[in-house]
Amino acid sequence: MRCVLPVVFIFTAASFADSSLPYTFDEALVIGGVSSTQRSALRLDAIEHALVRGAFATPKAGDTVTAPDGMVRTWERVEKPEDADRFRHQGLVGGYAFVTYDSPDDQVVLLDAREHGMVYVNGVPRVGDPYGNGYSVLPIALKKGVNELLFACGRGGLSARLLELPSQKPFFSGRDDTAPVLVAGDAVDTEFGITVVNPTQEVARGLAIELILPDGTATLTPVPALPPLSMHKARASLEGRAIREPGKAIVRARLLSNGTPLTDAVATRDLDVAVVSAADRRRVTFVSDIDGSVQYYSVVPPAAGAAATPGLILSLHGASVEAESQAAAYTPKTFAYVVCPTNRRPFGFDWEDWGRLDALEVLADAQSRFATDPQRQWLTGHSMGGHGTWQLGAHFPDQFAAIAPSAGWISFRTYGNAPTFGTQGVEGMFGRAASPSETLVLGRNYAGLGVYVLHGDADDNVPVTQARAMRQFLATPATDDAGKPLEKPGADHRDFAYHERVGAGHWWGNECVDWPPLIDFLEARSLPVPSEVPTIEWVTAAPFVSASNRWVTIDQQREAMRPSSVRITRTATGYEGTTTNVARLGLRDWPETGKPLTLAIDGATLSAEAPRDGTLWLERTADGWTVASAAEGKRADRGGPFKDAFRNNMLFVYGTAGDDESDARLLAKARYDAETWRYRGNGAVEIVADAEFDSTEHEGRNVVLFGNADTNAAWNRLLGSSPVLIRNGSLKVGDRELAGDDLACVFAYPRADADGAMVAVVAGTGAVGDRVTWRLPYFVSGAGFPDLVVFDEDTLMKGAGSVRLAGFFGNDWSVERGEWASAPTLP
Repeated sequence: MRCVLPVVFIFTAASFADSSLPYTFDEALVIGGVSSTQRSALRLDAIEHALVRGAFATPKAGDTVTAPDGMVRTWERVEKPEDADRFRHQGLVGGYAFVTYDSPDDQVVLLDAREHGMVYVNGVPRVGDPYGNGYSVLPIALKKGVNELLFACGRGGLSARLLELPSQKPFFSGRDDTAPVLVAGDAVDTEFGITVVNPTQEVARGLAIELILPDGTATLTPVPALPPLSMHKARASLEGRAIREPGKAIVRARLLSNGTPLTDAVATRDLDVAVVSAADRRRVTFVSDIDGSVQYYSVVPPAAGAAATPGLILSLHGASVEAESQAAAYTPKTFAYVVCPTNRRPFGFDWEDWGRLDALEVLADAQSRFATDPQRQWLTGHSMGGHGTWQLGAHFPDQFAAIAPSAGWISFRTYGNAPTFGTQGVEGMFGRAASPSETLVLGRNYAGLGVYVLHGDADDNVPVTQARAMRQFLATPATDDAGKPLEKPGADHRDFAYHERVGAGHWWGNECVDWPPLIDFLEARSLPVPSEVPTIEWVTAAPFVSASNRWVTIDQQREAMRPSSVRITRTATGYEGTTTNVARLGLRDWPETGKPLTLAIDGATLSAEAPRDGTLWLERTADGWTVASAAEGKRADRGGPFKDAFRNNMLFVYGTAGDDESDARLLAKARYDAETWRYRGNGAVEIVADAEFDSTEHEGRNVVLFGNADTNAAWNRLLGSSPVLIRNGSLKVGDRELAGDDLACVFAYPRADADGAMVAVVAGTGAVGDRVTWRLPYFVSGAGFPDLVVFDEDTLMKGAGSVRLAGFFGNDWSVERGEWASAPTLP
């Protein structure tokens, strides 16, 4: 079918006299104080509330809006100073700017805007550029006559202009590419990420990127079908003979359509690729298992005279810092590679959510690529990376011998804008979904780690009180002298060092990360061999984040996303210990006695034959622990919650089974999410229509499904007998049925046609419900979503008070055995 995005809302407004391109917007209507900016799944926004209901009216100066807090806000006309390159206004801190453009014809142009979170172009959502880095110069469709652009802003500024297209055919944007550094003398086998723009209003098919080495060797990589008016950071492989000498190599990139090179100048690029010696600092690219995109990390190889099997220092950068800059702060070490992942972007995900996954992917790639010593691994980072150090160290204590946060903050709650949720009802569900962010809840996991804390006492960015609070926590016992747990227990840590640099601010040079005493502290510590650890005492927030510690796996929880803990000891004949909130337990490295294992768990004793290999599984029933077969139901690799389905080479599938307006809304949402993912996570998601989804071709991948059972033809194939059924006008979750066209539901569920894969559903019950889904903040780090949430249009004004249903499926993926809550005033 021909995919055209029609205008979703039609407005009227006075237009500007001069509409020639390029065109810079110099005046706007601005309104502030109409939305909340908390790090939460529950956004409050009066303007968006009007938009999703179709009630937004073209504003005039002096018009008023009642904000969610009951305050009345006023639209104000603002002009950009003649000598300024952008608007600056207090109303743009969490507010909106409204502009119009009178187009002489129907046309496609480029929108180059900065410092906005997103923009509605004639009512259609498009990604913003909140950090002003120029990643998102978007093709947008204008209609003849007056066009309206509504910018959602957050940082107090905005610049916006319209530009002519450089080509009417797909082209290279020339922005935001990801390229490796080649090693002289090594055969070329690497990956690039190159941004391709589809400026047409058709799906662009049959594209490919050809990369050509200086000796003429070419590698061709297909590009997925690109939706209308879209940008995609495409993977492009490069293979060939080694380049012998350090220096620079010109790699030519050509964009082909159905095997024929496009002739426009912007469809050919010469890429300057650095070539260095094996001992030099460099960028390494790899293909991410999250989405199939090309990511990079920077590595500082060991100095001359390095150990035969070096260790690995994983170093996490701060906000706005590139991994390359982080690596440049280090001198080479004789005992280790220094490896700096990206967090997916300089701001990325705060080393949580997909930032955490990026760190783990890089760790695994570097371990394999450089054959490092698994017992010699350490973790450090600065600022946001210091927070990541606290976080990853707490979630994965068996991966690092020591951690060393520098200028690090503890959690969103102690340093940021995380909301405080109640513990019960709907708020309790959202609080539990965000529990992996609660660093101190996992603080006992630091017990087996060396910890070095570094901070400047004059830090005006991350207050030194964050470090002092962690020093206090590490030093405080968990129990009193009688063994009774303290009201505020600490970690009772026995191996930590603390250094507060007198007079130092947030960044005081490379020694912020390459501090000699800190490096010496790391070098002096090693991990034990897992099978030689007799006792494991460990807590996890959720198995989908961290399921295993050495020879123990917590695969299921009795209550989803409440802390689960174990204290298990290997004995001469088996295991003994206690658990809290554990429904399925896996054990490995059992003693070889030739006899059945004796298990004394939670006061009960049972006997089990040792498996020939793999894992001994135990499940907790109403009668206690019992030996189980292979894991079934929820498990660590597919146990929810909703956001965890956005991985495993995820595929976006949008619905085309509705009417033209429905199809346009679902395509707009899929494209907006893909744009947002590219901007926030340097991502590259393949997008296909439901009619093009193929269970065999797309086997084993997680799928994000946009639309309901009436509007997305892939629903039945992907969800089978799911207990959740969403149709136009109604929504059913188990025996509970809700009616209306303003309902929006997101949930995760196992993919019916592929064992081990998940489906994330983003669906509305009608036009209003579809629009409620448009800006749900699930790509915001720390914003927790449980397995399933049902919103309605008024959630944008009332928050949790208008959530129709939220909660977690049971461990068998049933509704009946799940945990659910709804707002008290709702059915």
